Amino acid sequence: MGSITHHNVDRHCFYACRTAMSMTIDIEILGPARYSPPKSWDWEETVGVSKQQAAENREAIIAAADGLFRERGVDAVGLVELMGAAGMTRGGFYNHFASKDALVDAVVTKAMADGFGNLDEAVTASEARGSDPLAERIDWYLSPEHRADVEHGCPNTGFAGDARRLEPAARAHYAKGLAANLDRFTQIVQAPGLDEGERRARAIALFSEMAGALLLSRAVADADPALADEILDSARTDLRGRTSTA
Repeated sequence: MGSITHHNVDRHCFYACRTAMSMTIDIEILGPARYSPPKSWDWEETVGVSKQQAAENREAIIAAADGLFRERGVDAVGLVELMGAAGMTRGGFYNHFASKDALVDAVVTKAMADGFGNLDEAVTASEARGSDPLAERIDWYLSPEHRADVEHGCPNTGFAGDARRLEPAARAHYAKGLAANLDRFTQIVQAPGLDEGERRARAIALFSEMAGALLLSRAVADADPALADEILDSARTDLRGRTSTA
């Protein structure tokens, strides 16, 4: 190619050329045939991180984000804080997610699926013991312990404040999870004399009171603990009375 007199520096690459190199030669030198990319650009594989470890790192990010999003709200949590909570640096975030919105979608999807799984498991366990699953669900949902466990409690209330502001994919997964939760909840509502549609309407009304009471109690728990407890107690008594489980 002849002697090289100097190097031009481009923002994205370094390449050698003559002083009077033409545009055509520049394109030819940087063409894909001469500079074909490696088979994998996976940064973690490049530095020796196994696929299993990469998957564990991704799950750690989702777990950290889940707790922070529920506690503080999606918009209030930045990537630096989030990755720090997961035990990683901000630069590693994009090895796992294309954007924060993609992470939010992953968090909501997993949280809603886990929430349904927990509900189903609790109902099945109650039925196996011969207990009333609805009564036990009301007692747990409207308990001080559940109120305090914002980071791991019911995701239907945990993400209720953010749901309408999320991107379409995350909103859709939240709605799908809520619908599944209501379907399972309907199955444990005993309402003699009501058809299936009326029983579902009763279940939605009951769960809405549970969720509303929990949200209001959490909202004032620090400022007025007595009021927060009163809200839980009143809702729990009303619900158990209306479902013949007092």
